[in-house]
Amino acid sequence: MRLVLHLLRQERSAVDSFGNAIMTLKREVKYCKVCHNISDTETCLICANPGRDASTICVVENVRDVMAVEATQQFRGLYHVLGGVISPMDGIGPSDLQIESLVERVKSGTVKEVILALSSTMEGDTTNFFIFRKLAPYDVKMSVIARGISIGDELQYTDEVTLGRSIVNRTLFTGNM
Repeated sequence: MRLVLHLLRQERSAVDSFGNAIMTLKREVKYCKVCHNISDTETCLICANPGRDASTICVVENVRDVMAVEATQQFRGLYHVLGGVISPMDGIGPSDLQIESLVERVKSGTVKEVILALSSTMEGDTTNFFIFRKLAPYDVKMSVIARGISIGDELQYTDEVTLGRSIVNRTLFTGNM
């Protein structure tokens, strides 16, 4: 509603430009045929980059997650965007996601590691387990991103599940942090 009111106050030429930009977006932006990230070409810039490590795939829920991981500048592999997570309550099953194309990528033999970077929710964990089972027949290392207490958080305000996982999945202290 706010957008409508804002547009009504704008010059006609500005509204026309805005409308044309939306139509261009819908016409020209597509999904990468490899990883399902958004792109203005058949293959996104990440998948087309020969400097990326094609043997490592980071599986994420959506395009925003790709942007978040890229912002860290810590990952040099490729991505696979599922388009969501398995959520029976929302009517989303495995066939509604890009899981089979992930299996095909792993089946090709070039992938050595799959990093599952899904939300630490019941749906995310269910999707992780489903993918783990689908990829079990293939010779591929499977890992999940670390989960635990955020830097700057206080233990007394941390939920029990997060604190428990942090204790169970603790790492060796070497003095180098």
